[in-house]
Amino acid sequence: MTDRLEDLKTRFAPLADPARAAGMRAHQLEQFEFLGIPAPLRRAAVKTRRKPWRETVDGVAGVIGKLVRAHRTQHIMDAALSDASFWIRRIAMPHQLGWRLETDEARLFGYALQLAPEREFFIRKAIGWALRDHAKWGPQAVSRFVAAHEYAFSTLTVREATKHLRAAPPAPPGSNTGTTAPRTGRS
Repeated sequence: MTDRLEDLKTRFAPLADPARAAGMRAHQLEQFEFLGIPAPLRRAAVKTRRKPWRETVDGVAGVIGKLVRAHRTQHIMDAALSDASFWIRRIAMPHQLGWRLETDEARLFGYALQLAPEREFFIRKAIGWALRDHAKWGPQAVSRFVAAHEYAFSTLTVREATKHLRAAPPAPPGSNTGTTAPRTGRS
């Protein structure tokens, strides 16, 4: 914790404005010390230090995916899929990104179905992302899988998974083929 405090002091020192600090102290009846840094500038200084957790997890998923692929240790991801932390489960879902034709399709589809009931946005997004990535190399398989199990997935997951699959040619003028029945799956 002291390292974090020292880091913040180092970041804030060049931004300090003594004149503004005096006004801030006076506003708080001289009860607190201030550096005189406006909130937007202070937030920006802190934000540059922090990477969003999702980006960190996604980066870790890529590294883990490479290790799992190189050492053929898929069973580790099977266990991660049941972890109490949804971030660990999220790592398991897209760990095969970029594996192209080496993707274990049965495992990918099994993971997607196992995680489908989850309400967590980042899990739903990861399912769609992993399926969309595999659709580059197995579009028919992904298309059939999503069509067969669309009811189980959130709208977000289906939209992400089929983003590049649903690009159908425009209907001829005067035809009424552009309408579809409403989805019955979860939102």
